[in-house]
Amino acid sequence: MGNLLYIIAVILIIGWAVGFIGYSAGGIIHVLLVIALIAILFRVIQGRRG
Repeated sequence: MGNLLYIIAVILIIGWAVGFIGYSAGGIIHVLLVIALIAILFRVIQGRRG
């Protein structure tokens, strides 16, 4: 489950970078970035407990 969250976070960050360069999706790209950062933080917190 942790690896899945990490993969999703990486995909969202890549999508944000592509969208930021292209300016095609507007504000939704920044929402994706926030979701990716939350997923990464969640993984870090789980890693410390486990």
